[in-house]
Parts: sequence; C-alpha cells; structure tokens
Amino acid sequence: MSLNRAFWIGIGILLLQSCSSSKMLPYSPTNKIAPEKLEKDFKVFRGVLENFHPSIYWFTPKDSMDYYFNEAHAKLKDSLTEVEFKKILTYVIEKLHCGHTAIRYSNNYSNYLDTANIPVFPFSIKAWGDSLVVLNNLHRSDKYIKRGTIITAIDGKSSKQLIDTFFHYLVTDGAALNGKYQQLSSRGNFGSLYKQVYGLKPSFSVQYLDANKVEHRVEVPWYDPKLDTGVAQNRRPPAGAGQRNLPPLNGIRNLQIDTSLKTGYLTINSFAKGNSLRSFFKESFKVLDERGIQDLVIDVRSNGGGDAGLSTLLTQYIIDKPFKIADTLYAVARNGEYSKHIRRFFWYRLGLLLITHKASDGKYHFGFFERHVYHPKTKHHFKGNIYILIGGNSFSATTIFARKVQGQSNITLIGETTGGGAYGNSAWMIPDVKLPNSKLYFRLPLFHLVMDNDPKLLGQGVVPDISLPFNSSQMHQAGDPRVNAVRNLILSKRNK
Repeated sequence: MSLNRAFWIGIGILLLQSCSSSKMLPYSPTNKIAPEKLEKDFKVFRGVLENFHPSIYWFTPKDSMDYYFNEAHAKLKDSLTEVEFKKILTYVIEKLHCGHTAIRYSNNYSNYLDTANIPVFPFSIKAWGDSLVVLNNLHRSDKYIKRGTIITAIDGKSSKQLIDTFFHYLVTDGAALNGKYQQLSSRGNFGSLYKQVYGLKPSFSVQYLDANKVEHRVEVPWYDPKLDTGVAQNRRPPAGAGQRNLPPLNGIRNLQIDTSLKTGYLTINSFAKGNSLRSFFKESFKVLDERGIQDLVIDVRSNGGGDAGLSTLLTQYIIDKPFKIADTLYAVARNGEYSKHIRRFFWYRLGLLLITHKASDGKYHFGFFERHVYHPKTKHHFKGNIYILIGGNSFSATTIFARKVQGQSNITLIGETTGGGAYGNSAWMIPDVKLPNSKLYFRLPLFHLVMDNDPKLLGQGVVPDISLPFNSSQMHQAGDPRVNAVRNLILSKRNK
C-alpha cells in the first residue's frame, strides 16, 4: 500500500469516527440553537403557513398576522433552546385560532421527557371562568391543599392572570374558549405551561381558600419523582364515570342499557379509525331497536374527533332528514416553494390533484363533499328521545356531528359549549412540517371547511340547548353530574 493511499484511508477512518462520535453525543435540552439557524427555521415556518394554510387570515387579518410574525422574528437575535424557540412559535400559532394547527417538540426532546426524572408541577388543575381548583396533588402528605381546594394565586399571579397568560399558548377554533379551559384542565397541561412560561424553581408560593373561604399562603415544592419510590409517580387523576378497568375498545366506545328506564347510554370517545366503529354502530342500533329503547344518551364530551366518515355514519342513525357535511371545502395550494419541508407531501399533493379542482375563486375545491347529500339510515334508525352530552373536548368531527343534528325536535344537546367551531374548521388532510434545524414539528391542515354558512356562528363553538357548566361543588357529588341531570330530565318527561 502506498503512503498516499494509506494517508487518505487514515483520514477517512478519522472522519468516520468523528461522525460516529458526534451522532452518539447525548441530547441535552440546554443545547442552544444559533440565531442564523433559528432564522432559517422561522423562514420555513412562516413560508409554509403563508403558502399552504387555508385559513391563516380567517380570524386574524393579514396586517395583524404580519405584526405577530415580525414580533416573533425580532426575538431570534440570540441563541435559544428548543423549548424557548417552541414557546415563540406557539405564541404565533395561537393567533391563527385554528385548533388543528399546533407545535410539538422534536423527537429528541420528546424522548428526553419520557426518560428523564424531571421535577413535576404537583397539582392537576381544573380551570373555569377565572378560577382554579385542585383535582389531584402528588404530595400525598400535604395537609393544606387537597382535592377541591380553590387556588387564588401562584407566585403572586392571580388565577385570572395565569389563565389569561396560558391561553396565549393554547389553540382552539375561533373564540371557542371552552376548548382552552378543557385543555388547561387536562392532566399535566397546567403544570407544563407553568414550567414553559415561568421556568422551574425549587418551590412556588400558593394562595388558596380553606373550607371557610379564608385565604392562606403556603410554599410548595415541585414534585420530584426520584424521591418517591411509591405509587405516586404513576398516579393519575380519577378516571371518568364508567371508564375504570374497561377493555381498551370499551373505553373508546361502549353501549350500556338501563332496562328499568328503557334507556341506552352510548359513549363515543373517538371517531378515529381502527376502533371498529362501523360494526359497533350497526350492532348498537340493532340492540336499541330490538329492545324497544325509548331514550338514548350519546356522550361525546371526551371525543376530540377523527374520521368525518364515522361521525357522519353516527349522524345517519339519528338524523331525520338528508344533509351535507360541507357547504364549502377547499385548499389554497397544491404545491409551493416550501413543500419539501412538508412530510410525505408527494402523497398529499397526489391526493389534492385527484380530488380537487381549481374554481373561479382560485381555490382548489373538494367538490364531492360540497355536493354530496347523505340520507338517514332506514334500518334500525333511532326515533326516540336523544340527549347528546357535549363539552370543551368535543372537537373536529364531533363538532360536525353535534351541529348537524342540533335543532331536531327529538334531540337535545346538554353540557358545555364545544371546543370545535360551529361554523367550520381547518382540517381534512393534516401533514406534519419538520423544521430543518430545531427539528420541531407543526401540524398543517390543508383544507378550509365551512359546514354551516351562518355568519352568526363564526368563531363560536356549538352551544348546548341546556347548559350545565362546571362548578366546584360537583367534585363532591356522587356519580357523573351531567349523566345524573339527563336521567332526571328523562324521569321528569316520563312523569308528565
């Protein structure tokens, strides 16, 4: 072997070792991303949204969105961690008021969160109005703050200040704020936002009300999983009514029959594919028909949506007239400068080419759904009284379902306003976009859907016919307060 050849082989081995070593370096959440890399990512972020998002100016006009983009860009002068950069992008995303557009961490950071023993905010919180109430406390020996305790301030920030601040980092459709309250109340979200916005300190000051409504202040440490070898680190807030120890599919969809009341209770927690919903609906409505069930309660409070075809199928079993699910459905682009950053865009573009046509307004319309009329099922169609439980977690396809049947004489919507928009949303095809340097992802809906072209509905969720808002006293009631209310309503109608 010549010296020249040996030299280059040696250089190659060193380079390979160098590359291998760099790949094996452990990920650290404190790593900083250089300003020039942040700017490149931000250019992609803004470019993708401005070119492809079908509703970028639906609720926030262009001059205002430009202001928010420019405001965020001005914060990229120094190096930032991934968490700091995500916080800036999330603030911008919220201004779209699109519940289907959201930022998530890189795979590396997500893996870090799954494996690291990171101090945890100890409380699960229920937020409503300007109030915060404790659902769960990981500090089991805490004699002051227990389930049901009302918190008035944390580190001198009132509950209203905290809620208003966190709302800037939560997405929902339009001004359907009940969706934000439900997100903030979901397990861990309040604590994650507190850490993201205010950082992590050894402890924090909590002001709370005791049983006599007297305010106190106490210093509370963050919960450290490493110091607790018991079950607390694996504890979860109490499960919802009827959801304990159920097989996986029954936890997603189940039918229960109260034979004494001749009432069926149909719980649908998702319209996602893979849950055998078509066969479940078919069998369930057959059972309801054969048993002569007079009243049906459909619970979709925890249903965040999924396949619109499946929510439409459920609609067909209870609606009494033909219906469409879309007045308008369109995309704004089939290709563009930033398309290479959209994951699997080749297949999404192929779908857009096959199913849409360019109309006179310059948009790419999904004409099939704009024209197609669905009809009620004739076999095992339910004609009795129907009570549909909705809430802030009712979103996307669930909102379409609730809105399409609202106003029918035998159907009553009960509970809280949905988190999904009553007028429409942006969804249908939702690829991920991966930013090249930070490796952050964000969801990009490609279609703009108007399902009910009534301007009065723009920006709001589906409002129930009978409102049953949350209050702290419900935490001490036996059973599910809203299910109990429906049962009482059924009994009241029967007695009349």
